[in-house]
Amino acid sequence: VPEGAPDVLCLQETKCAVSAVPAELRALPGLPHQFWSSAKDRPGYSGVGLLARTEPLEVTYGIGDPEHDVDGRVVTAEFPSLFVVSAYVPNAGRGLVRLEPRLRFDAAFLRFLQGLDARKPVLLCGDLNVAHAEIDLCHPRANRASAGFTPQERQGFSRLLEAGFVDSFRHLYPEARGAFTFWTYLGGARARNVGWRLDYAVVSRRLLGALCDCKIRSAAQGSDHCPVTALLAV
Repeated sequence: VPEGAPDVLCLQETKCAVSAVPAELRALPGLPHQFWSSAKDRPGYSGVGLLARTEPLEVTYGIGDPEHDVDGRVVTAEFPSLFVVSAYVPNAGRGLVRLEPRLRFDAAFLRFLQGLDARKPVLLCGDLNVAHAEIDLCHPRANRASAGFTPQERQGFSRLLEAGFVDSFRHLYPEARGAFTFWTYLGGARARNVGWRLDYAVVSRRLLGALCDCKIRSAAQGSDHCPVTALLAV
């Protein structure tokens, strides 16, 4: 499959009601099966999409948690050999004003993923709003109390890994430095690669044999995040 022609395309922070999805997205060649979720009564907030070449067996929305499911943060598609989850994890916010709800989300989301994993393997794609280790952001020392790098959020990601999931990029490239997926629009951060790795392809451990590569497409413009491509032989 050529680059840019995925079997499944996961989008996060779409900020778009289902009814407002642009026609050119609806008409994307090779991705006719499209599933969108948006925040209830909050236009321009959150939202995710999952677009597929082949029709999923089943699609579900949310994680079964009323506190967070109104925000349109998760869509899950079941395929014959695996689940694909597109997720946009809540940001803890400036001054960490939303850290507590974020941590509640992390716990509920882990339970949800474990439930899927008990049925068949999982590929989780998304903006997980955490840089897991010091290697995953440009300035770790200055950001110890910043949203996305608090000890609590990092521990949440560690718990995901301890539950039998694998950060595919870091598994393949344990020493890769400067591998970031987000750069603030302020101060020319992207040109200087002052960034964070917030976007992940996380797989059930038993999918590692099928994992061919995970690429951070940092040259792709158009957002303050860049795409991540996971290549799996399933």
